[in-house]
Order: sequence, then C-alpha cells, then structure tokens
Amino acid sequence: MFVSENGDDRNPGTKGAPVKTLQHGIGLAASGRGNGEAPTRRVYACGGRFQEAITLPSGVDLWGARLCDGGDWSYNGSFGGPNELTVIAPLLGIPVRVIAGDDAVTAGDDATSMIFGVRAVAADAAASDGKSSIAMILSPGARATVRESDILAGNGKDGEPGEDAPSFRATAGVMGNDAADACTADVAMGALPVVTVCDDGIESTGGYGGDGRIERGGDGTSGLPEPAGNADARGLAGGGAFSMPCTDGQDGADGAPAERAAGAAGAGLLGVDGWTGVRGEDGKRGGVGQGGGGGGGGRGRGPSSACPADRPQGGAAGGAGGSGGCGGKGGQGGGYGGASIGIVALQGSALTVEASKVLGGKGGDGGVGGTGQRGGLGADGGYGGHAVLTDLSRGCAGGGGGNGGRGGDGGGGLGGASFGIASMSASVTLVQDATVLPGRPGQGGRGGNTTLGDTLGQGQEGPTLFWYRFDAPHQEPPR
Repeated sequence: MFVSENGDDRNPGTKGAPVKTLQHGIGLAASGRGNGEAPTRRVYACGGRFQEAITLPSGVDLWGARLCDGGDWSYNGSFGGPNELTVIAPLLGIPVRVIAGDDAVTAGDDATSMIFGVRAVAADAAASDGKSSIAMILSPGARATVRESDILAGNGKDGEPGEDAPSFRATAGVMGNDAADACTADVAMGALPVVTVCDDGIESTGGYGGDGRIERGGDGTSGLPEPAGNADARGLAGGGAFSMPCTDGQDGADGAPAERAAGAAGAGLLGVDGWTGVRGEDGKRGGVGQGGGGGGGGRGRGPSSACPADRPQGGAAGGAGGSGGCGGKGGQGGGYGGASIGIVALQGSALTVEASKVLGGKGGDGGVGGTGQRGGLGADGGYGGHAVLTDLSRGCAGGGGGNGGRGGDGGGGLGGASFGIASMSASVTLVQDATVLPGRPGQGGRGGNTTLGDTLGQGQEGPTLFWYRFDAPHQEPPR
C-alpha cells in the first residue's frame, strides 16, 4: 500500500493512486483491498508530514522516507533535507502504537513489524493522560523493529498544585452554659455541657458544671476528648465547695497541629496508557481542641446559712466548660509531573532498535502541596451561679475550650520521569549505532506552605535513565 500527502483515501493505494492517510493505508495493508485480495502487510509512505496518530498491527511493516517525486517511490539512503523521513506528528495522542493479539490482524503470533525511515514526534503533554509525552508504545505481545528512524518524545506537563484547604478557620467551639444561682433549689443542677461536632465526626465536649448542694458542692467533670497523657492537667474539672470555696474548671488543651505530609517518592507505574507517577501525600486533619472542665458547685450551709429560711437552701451550681474548636483540614498533595518517554514496551512485547535515535524530553515538575486550614477557636466556659452572703455558696466558672489544631500541609508531587525506553517484562535489543537517551527529569514539587530552603515535604525528582525496566505488576495466584 502506498501513502502520500497528495493522495486520496478513496484511491486503491497503488503507486499510481496512493491513499492520503497512514492509518487508512495500514488498514488496507492489514486486511486487503477487498475482492478476495490477500493482505499485503506492507505500507510505503512518502517523505513528508502526517499529523495523525497511527495504530500498527504486528506483522504490518511501515517503510517511510520514500522519494515519491514522479512516482519513483525509491529510497537511496543519501538524499538530504529536513523532510527526508516520514514525519508522524499528531497534535494529540501517541504517534505510533504497535498492537498484537486479539486487537491485531497479523500473519502469526510471532509476526514483527518493521518501522523504517520514520520520524515519530510526540507533542508536549499529548498522551491520553494530558500530562505525558510518549512517542511510541508496544502493547502487550507486540513485536517491532525500529530501523533508520527517529523516535522523539516531547516534554511532560507540570503537575497540578494540591488543593488548598479552606482559608477560613475550622468550626469554632460553643460557649459553655451559665449556671443557676444559689438559693434557687435545694440541689441546683450543674450547667449542661455543650458539644462541637466536627465534619469528621470527632466531638469536643465541655465538662458538666458541679451541682450546687446544701452541705457540699458537687464537682464538675473534665472536658473531652482527653489529650494523650493529659500531661499539663488541661481541661480538668473544678472541685465543689466544702471547707474551701469551689474551683474553676481548667481550660482545655489545644488540638495538636498536623505535620506537613510527605512528598511523593518512587518510580511510578507503567501501563497501557504510559506512565503514572505518584501524588504527594494529603495533609492530615489537625486535632480537635479539648473541652474546658466544668466548674465546681457551691454549698448552701457553712458557718452560716447562705440562703434565707424561706428560700431553697442549695448553693450555686458550676458553669459548664466551653467546647473546643475543630481541627483544620489538611491540604491535598501535589500532582505528579508528566513523563517524557521515547518508547514504552509492555509485557511480552519485543523491541529491536537499530541505527536509530530514541530520545526522551523533559519530565514535568511535580505540583506543590496544598496549604492546611487553621483550626477553629475554642469557646469560653459558662459563668458559675451567683451567691450573696458567703463565698462558699457561689458556683465556679467552666474552663474555656482549646483551639483546634492546624491542618497539615500537603506534600509535593513526584517529578515527571524521562526515559529513552521504558519497559516491563519485555525483550529489548539495542544494536548497530542505536542512540537511546533520556532528557531531564522533572523536579519534585514543594511541600505546601514552604519558604525558600524548606525541603520538608518536597517530592522526589523524577526517575531518569536511558532504559528503565519496571517491575511486573503483582498478580494474585488463581484460587
């Protein structure tokens, strides 16, 4: 089958009447022109530029760089000029994909395609992921020999930045309830607790206020959740009055801020659509602030009675602790940079490169991690109940809730890979002046909210090698 820029796909694909597009010529070569004609399995293409991505079944040859002026269709290996090779340069997609198996019409399972006199040029970030640039892929089981050709990858796209957490603070705590005054009941119930319910279901609860009683004030309860170890005795309950006045509930502990997440690391994965890198880790949520402790209650009778004889005799109740603020959300990890790979050879494929250039371009830089959210503010505790005559009969205030911890910043994404050839469980042979080189890998993305010189959370630089062999994917044994 013969293909020329000046041809017409309505033509039969002969020397005198070539078709216009490579893919149409490949289809005719693989299946025949019809009317019982056997497949030719060979395509001749003029030197020129074809803006199309092609799929080549194993066993169908593509012979480019034909000198077609005057219907010559010859190749002497010495004529010059920038357009001597058949240039395959689509604006989108992978210029050349070689297929086998059920998707290919071949002369046999071991059929090998010859790709000769071709310059496959991948556009920047033109692969199906919208990030990578790959000039050629051999699908699983495909076989191809690349000879006297240039296989050139473009540049990968920079990874997208991780999404920032909201710029406003996380949910704030709730102010503790005020307590009942002395002489309003023989047992004045302590102020009821308040609760902050955060988006992730974690709660911060202020402590109950202590009851106001006749002979002895009730103790409050501690705020929740308790910090690990409670080393600073935060959020503890106030004691009720007895021989001494009641005590206030203590302020709750602030939630722990989350650390910046780790930057991306690793070699990425290889698959039918090319290379998949690694995103930076997402920042974790900050810790919830502890609720303040409830204040202690007062007592109605001491050395003298606090209440008139015609009134209830209980002391004032304690105020409830304020609840703590929610922890801030974490920023998302930065995206990985797109890869730049000359040829990808997948499982069971066989590639031979002879007297050709296979060049990777620049991998995209990894994306910066997103910024974490500030934690919510803790709220004040409620007031203790009032008393008139004695200090023992007053109620004590609840403690304030702790502030929520700041959410962690996201880690930076992995830099894009740059390989001449990337293979996985494939046979690759480089012979006779084959030039296979990578370009520059992408830089790892910075962690979120970093300053100059701060490398915590930065992603790794992309992997780079002239030929990189990926591990085969793990498969579960049959049951």
